[in-house]
Amino acid sequence: MEIIGYEDTSANLDAVFAALSDPTRRAILTRLAQGEATVNELAEPFQISQPAISKHLKVLEKSGLIERGINRTKRPARLKAGPMADAVAWLEEFRKFWSGSFDQLDALLEDLQQGQEKTKGEDTKT
Repeated sequence: MEIIGYEDTSANLDAVFAALSDPTRRAILTRLAQGEATVNELAEPFQISQPAISKHLKVLEKSGLIERGINRTKRPARLKAGPMADAVAWLEEFRKFWSGSFDQLDALLEDLQQGQEKTKGEDTKT
């Protein structure tokens, strides 16, 4: 039996969505979109410890959303957008569904409005 929609489009897709589910990790990604940063730089705006930021970075690194370099004693993090593109492509399929659903809803509302206008016109004739 084939399970529809369960094909392995990206072995990493679950990890990407899990990484994106946390607001701190999303904020880190937003910061890294501006350029690479060290753990200290990433920890600065948060009320959490550097070890906690490091744990978030490990999750992001395992998901493939960031990579860590080695620059002397620092390990700057930088954004890798490739895995996010897989997630966006997956979500695009649902945009097509919602667009079609909204188009159907628009058509239904237009039919209902035309029906009400006909009813009002008949009521004024009597």
